[in-house]
Amino acid sequence: MEMWMDHTGVDDRGIHRKRPRPPKGDGALDIDLTPMLDVVMIMLIFFIVAGSFVREVAIDVERKQTSNAQSNEPSENITVQISANNEIWIKGRRVDDRAVRANISRLRAENPKASVIIKAHNKSTVDSVASVLDSSREAGIYNVSLSTGE
Repeated sequence: MEMWMDHTGVDDRGIHRKRPRPPKGDGALDIDLTPMLDVVMIMLIFFIVAGSFVREVAIDVERKQTSNAQSNEPSENITVQISANNEIWIKGRRVDDRAVRANISRLRAENPKASVIIKAHNKSTVDSVASVLDSSREAGIYNVSLSTGE
C-alpha cells in the first residue's frame, strides 16, 4: 500500500521529518473493469465472425431398405467389412490393406457380375474406407455400395 508523506517541519534536533499519511477514502481499492470488458467484447465479436466462415462438409448417402427375402439368397457381391479398429475382412478372413485389390480382382474373376459392398463400422476411419474404394476401382469395379453400422 502506498503511503503519502506529510511534511511536518523541523524537529527539536533540526532534522526535517516526514510522517506517513494514510490514503484518503475507505481503504478499498477500486478496480476498473472497462478495459477487461472491452477485450471480452472484441473476443466475442471475433469468434462470432470466425464461426460464420466454418462450413461443415457432409455427403448425403441414400440408403436402400433391404428385405429379408434378399438377404437369404446367395449374394453375387463382394462384401468387404471394415471393423472399428480399421481391420479389413473379405470372406471371413482378415486381409492386409495392400492385398485388398488382389483379393477383389480374384473374386471379380470368379464372378464378373459382382459389385463391391463396403460394410464399415461407425468408428472406422474414412482413410480405410477410401483405401478399399480405391482398390475396388483399381480392380475394375465401379459399382460400389457403402453400408455403415455397428
